[in-house]
Amino acid sequence: MTGDLYGANHLPGLSGGGSAGFGGGYAGRPGDADAVLAGLDPEQRAVATALSGPVCVLAGAGTGKTRAITHRIAYGVRSGVFQPQQVLAVTFTARAAGEMRGRLRELGAEGVQARTFHSAALRQLQYFWPRAVGGEVPRLLERKVQLVAEAAGRTGLRVQRTELRDLTSEIEWAKVTQIVPDDYPVAVLKSGRDAPRDPAEIARVYATYEQTKRDRNVIDFEDVLLLTAAILEDRPEIAERVRAQYRHFTVDEYQDVSPLQQRLLDQWTGAGASLCVVGDASQTIYSFTGATPDYLLNFRTKHPDATVVKLVRDYRSTPQVVHLANGLLAQARGAAARHRLELVSQREAGPEPVYTEYVDEPTEAETTAHRIKELLAKGQGQGGCRASEIAVLFRTNGQSEVYEQALADLGISYQLKGAERFFERPEVREAGLLLRGAARAGNDPVTLDAPDLAAEVRAVLGTRGFTATPPAGSGAVRERWESLAALVRLAEEFEAGRRAAGEPADLAAYVAELDARAAAQHAPAVEGVTLASLHAAKGLEWDAVFLVGLTEGTLPIIYAKTDEQLEEERRLLYVGVTRARVHLSLSWALSRSPGGRASRKPSRFLDGLRPGSGSGAARSGGGGRGSVEGGGAERAGRKARGPVKCRVCGRTLTDAVERKLRRCEDCPSSMDEGLYERLREWRARQAKKQGAPAYVVFTDATLMAIAEDVPADARALALISGVGAMKLDKYGAAVLSLCAGEEPEEEPAAVGDDPSDEEPSEDS
Repeated sequence: MTGDLYGANHLPGLSGGGSAGFGGGYAGRPGDADAVLAGLDPEQRAVATALSGPVCVLAGAGTGKTRAITHRIAYGVRSGVFQPQQVLAVTFTARAAGEMRGRLRELGAEGVQARTFHSAALRQLQYFWPRAVGGEVPRLLERKVQLVAEAAGRTGLRVQRTELRDLTSEIEWAKVTQIVPDDYPVAVLKSGRDAPRDPAEIARVYATYEQTKRDRNVIDFEDVLLLTAAILEDRPEIAERVRAQYRHFTVDEYQDVSPLQQRLLDQWTGAGASLCVVGDASQTIYSFTGATPDYLLNFRTKHPDATVVKLVRDYRSTPQVVHLANGLLAQARGAAARHRLELVSQREAGPEPVYTEYVDEPTEAETTAHRIKELLAKGQGQGGCRASEIAVLFRTNGQSEVYEQALADLGISYQLKGAERFFERPEVREAGLLLRGAARAGNDPVTLDAPDLAAEVRAVLGTRGFTATPPAGSGAVRERWESLAALVRLAEEFEAGRRAAGEPADLAAYVAELDARAAAQHAPAVEGVTLASLHAAKGLEWDAVFLVGLTEGTLPIIYAKTDEQLEEERRLLYVGVTRARVHLSLSWALSRSPGGRASRKPSRFLDGLRPGSGSGAARSGGGGRGSVEGGGAERAGRKARGPVKCRVCGRTLTDAVERKLRRCEDCPSSMDEGLYERLREWRARQAKKQGAPAYVVFTDATLMAIAEDVPADARALALISGVGAMKLDKYGAAVLSLCAGEEPEEEPAAVGDDPSDEEPSEDS
């Protein structure tokens, strides 16, 4: 094949027809090349100047890998070693590719293009298809879910809408790992993969899906890679044309390459092109999509003459955060662990990571929101952060709702990455419609025999397949269940709160509560706190990161069974830790809801890292720094909530007010009446200063409990329900003075005191 492919000696995969000349006026001026190296550390400079032969860059989190590889390309261009039209940089997301293009333009390497694997392959496929196959390229299928649904129907398989995404993901995994339909069942068994349906059924859907595409002359995104690789394999003259055009390849995030992408890359590079790969095996968290770190780990075996450079100077995180990250990986096992990088922070010291144990999930969310509000109130100059520099990261999208609500309750704007807002998820919207219909129906046969509100909600959701037992495995079906389970938990909490206030808790009131919550969370949020799953947080960073819900069964996730799956869960936590620049908080809750059994355990990955957890890693210096705080009352020594018995008659208490007083309402009280009146007078003065209702300071029930117990110190005061960490810090000294028969020191109200700063109690 001869001639110019785009009229500018350009192959597809570059700019699509733009100039191939050197950008920024640096072409052919080797004297300017050294300017590119200014400001690079020794290892980054080693990357930038390694312009020949295969190059492998092992780059830890926050070590400036993008800086190193873009400067390498720019140095090659400005020194005359690389012709820009002969350079192709590939990465995995359009955002990363755009960032790389911007940096290359700034460095005077405008002729170089950075694209995703799919974008580069699609341009080549569109160009070569008429010559290699003939006719027009088949139409690209933007979304394959509908076709998968049709294929399932044609095989006689009844599939719920929420299962379609899991079936689609299985087909994508099979294609990128180059598994044909007939081999799928055996491949699933060998891989230990938890298939969402019977593997034989999935294989039939997969085969029918492929046949349907052929019948309709359409291709999907995996086909783009597959067909491009096949053309290069089958047509040597086309492969040579590509290899003559592209002489220098750079692959970012190489630990995430799939077998299909590696197959295409091998065809692109051939035997003569120079190849530079960069990655970190400790950040491999997408194996469920077919990604594997094997190509990175085995790069030196395949290329014995490769130049290997390790980037370990961490410019992102403080020494305290880096120490924790190193300690986390020190306990890892497997091939990736053997190649782990020991990071060295280049930043000034910062605060120690904070480990916090909470009694229940709502308390964890509420206190996290209050801590975020404290960071916002301090301002950037006083150790605080902007909202956009704070993130709350969790393992599953189903965990977001309680944090969405906690932030909304305090008027803190937020943005949700990687998933729909909780109330915008399809299953939650559908559930809302069902619940609204049941509430309008009144004596609905579905809910007629339900003993309480939560049972009513379960009954309504059960008409769409919701069960009390979670489904096996991961994926969309599990996420749908988590969302609906969150609605059931919300019903339980709503009912308990209404009963404590002496108000009815029927289905209509619950639906109104859902509508109010949804309306509050639809407010626009431009400068907001980020809520994201750990997977969605990859590649991002913030000044302050709150890693929440770190319990066994959540991280590691309950369906992670094999050693490989467990190690990937550890790497997921490592990615979360290394997102933090300065402030890092790690927390877990002992029970799901208030008053629940404290049966949960903190994640095994924190053993040896959190003080007092006792592990060889901590003793050997791998971890152990930081402080463990009790969440809410735990900070001052409160025990986890459990069954509360009347202090007089011994009966188990269920009413919220009785639990607070620790006695039956009819049992005799030991309350100090004089102390109770002094507390009420003090509370009135505080409320007046704040311009807030008296119950915002403390409720009557809390004051009664204080007057009955007459605590002598902060630890005893913290044991009283309704006295959380925020209120203990703010009012503890004054209350203890009153309990000791002394008058507290009165402080003037701070300008702008906001009652929403107060920690909510179970009866407020």
